[in-house]
Amino acid sequence: MKVTDYKSTYKAKLTSLILMLSLLLSVFCSCGDDETEKVLPADFGTYGADFARLIADKHSYRGAYSTDEAATGIMIKDEFEALGYTVTSQVFSGSSGQPSYNYYVKIEGKGFKDVDSKGVATDVRRSVIVGAHYDTAFSSGDKDDSYSFDGISDNASGIGCLMTVAKNIKDYDLDFDVYLVAFGAESDNQAGSRFFYSQLTSDIRNSIEVMFCIDSIYAGDKVYASSGFNSLDLSQKYSMRRKLYQAYDVAYDYMLGSINGFYLYYNECGIITDLNGDGVDDVYREVTTVKSDYVVFDEANIPVVFFDSGDYFFQDMDDFKETKNLHLQEFDGKISKTYLDSSEILDDVLNKNDVDRLELRINNVAFVIMETIMKGSDHALTLTEYQELLKTPTEEVTSTEVSTSSTSLAG
Repeated sequence: MKVTDYKSTYKAKLTSLILMLSLLLSVFCSCGDDETEKVLPADFGTYGADFARLIADKHSYRGAYSTDEAATGIMIKDEFEALGYTVTSQVFSGSSGQPSYNYYVKIEGKGFKDVDSKGVATDVRRSVIVGAHYDTAFSSGDKDDSYSFDGISDNASGIGCLMTVAKNIKDYDLDFDVYLVAFGAESDNQAGSRFFYSQLTSDIRNSIEVMFCIDSIYAGDKVYASSGFNSLDLSQKYSMRRKLYQAYDVAYDYMLGSINGFYLYYNECGIITDLNGDGVDDVYREVTTVKSDYVVFDEANIPVVFFDSGDYFFQDMDDFKETKNLHLQEFDGKISKTYLDSSEILDDVLNKNDVDRLELRINNVAFVIMETIMKGSDHALTLTEYQELLKTPTEEVTSTEVSTSSTSLAG
């Protein structure tokens, strides 16, 4: 039995089991007495939203290479350390020649097993990158006193989500090596993420299963997950969108819409246009034209899942808006990289019926990312899956062949 065949069957059973358990849980919680504690997905509290608002309040105009960007980076580094992580700092310079910084932590997983058709098992490492940038489009020199700009959506919201992952991923039994990265200078042609990728060894680059990129998730009408331009190549369309589809599965399987009021959308536009500049028209679906720190990974042909907010229900590429809210049309429905990206403005307009949209979206996107990570590798077996394979030998792979040919689990 090939690894891919085994994993498709195994994961199908797991997906069905998760869905059944979720349904039973919802019934149990709704039918129990008032003292029954409800277990809700993405119930992470106010931590991420609080941290996002703290960044926005203390360092509003944190443009690339600015003193406020540098101070924000230190805040993130200190918060990582307060959560118990060892932080690696990277300094780089971009087009201005001035310094900016990346801050990242590595969480080591248990690893995977690669089993060939003859049952030979090899220990392999697989990696996941989760990243968000902390700079804004404006520096203090761009300040306009007629607005209360603070970059709460682009991209304090993404950083709040990243830190929510950092705080809660400790509760997960990880197989992947997970890198959590706060990128500097995204507004300078993704200078921070490009530098981060350039410093990775070839082994780590080859081990990357997916890059999750979190950008402005607060202001737009809907939260979207998108794949990269590499998925426009029909020969690898599915393989490059597999993690994207798994993210959708998480939102569906855990009923985040009905339970939490959080809906994860994908771009269903059928507009035909040349998206990647290769002279060939593409169908504008399940991708985005919004550039962010996923770009360097996309260019390296690594699957990406990009989270941002907007509204893709339009008839022409020039009609794209982040929001159709009539109170937020001063810049033609755009919020990111405009002066309407303001806590004062957005909190007043968006938070209705005692629902904090920032908290809701930060927590649920973080939950989707972590649960997608837990779906395992598309190219290798988790140690649990490997042990299951040993219990269910086939004509192609017998337990004797595996046990005598594989490397030690402890290795």
